[in-house]
Amino acid sequence: MRKGDSENSGPGIGYYVTTIVMDILLGFVAAMIVAWFSRQREFRADAGAAQLMGRKQPMVNALALGGMVPGELPKSMQAMGITGNIGKLFSSHPPIEERIAALQSAQP
Repeated sequence: MRKGDSENSGPGIGYYVTTIVMDILLGFVAAMIVAWFSRQREFRADAGAAQLMGRKQPMVNALALGGMVPGELPKSMQAMGITGNIGKLFSSHPPIEERIAALQSAQP
């Protein structure tokens, strides 16, 4: 991985290629981890709001009034091609249907 046989020659092309590939790969992994924590935070926020209201139904109703057809992506997201299961890994918010299901299945 070194350019020459001398000890002071410095790193070679293999080092730089490996560094760039690992930067990209670990950047994607880090983005998926951050998105996962963000989705979990959304579920906790929904549960906390329902707990503050004393009932789950007002929060379920508020989520259902989001104004979008379930499963429909905003036009800006469609243009970026973020769809399917891969898109879910990078999504910072869980789908409304999952948020409502989590609220409904939570114990009072």
